[in-house]
Amino acid sequence: MGFAEDKSKYLNMDLKEKRAQYHCSTSYVTLDSIPTWTEYSKNVKSIQPSSDFKKDERLNNQVSIFVGDITALEIDAIVNAANNTLRGGGGVDGAIHRAAGKSLLAECITLNGCPTGEAKITGGYKLPAKYIIHTVGPVGEKPELLKNCYLNSLNLAKESGLKSIAFPCISTGVYGYPNENAAHVALKIVREFLEKNESVMDRVIFCLFLPVDVGIYESLMQKYFPL
Repeated sequence: MGFAEDKSKYLNMDLKEKRAQYHCSTSYVTLDSIPTWTEYSKNVKSIQPSSDFKKDERLNNQVSIFVGDITALEIDAIVNAANNTLRGGGGVDGAIHRAAGKSLLAECITLNGCPTGEAKITGGYKLPAKYIIHTVGPVGEKPELLKNCYLNSLNLAKESGLKSIAFPCISTGVYGYPNENAAHVALKIVREFLEKNESVMDRVIFCLFLPVDVGIYESLMQKYFPL
């Protein structure tokens, strides 16, 4: 079976049947089980940062912090921090390819790579997520390129009619973008996108893994999504 047939099979499969195929077995995480920022923030140490943004309860219920495995999320799309070849690699990129199965690589090969800052979409295959949006972050601190990663991913999700999306921390780690500075870019772009696209997205999830990123996001979320 080619990737196109495999992709169609998974996208049209009954949910119960598809869940039996998940790489993570029964450890999948549904959108309803992920607390919104309004709910999550009740257990976060409150700070009083200066903010250029007004409190907006609606927006606070459209964003989430999730600490855990992005490949376990049963949502419309997860974002892959890919490389320019789109042929898999280390970190989250390798984890997504392993979890989705070989058909993901077969589809990626047909996309002819992806320039830094741009985004391309594939099926999710054996992942709980229906789709994967692949974006290539910059090496080093290049704010405009990182901004493009988040904005192009969000716009691609919008164009594809997707209502929930999860982002890893793009370009941090081996790509060398300072964690806190990268978080500022991510949060600002998501806030501005949601303000301009009120009914487009049900949830944007910041999927974190390292304790340092959890601390950064719990603090900075209070600046970009005041409580």
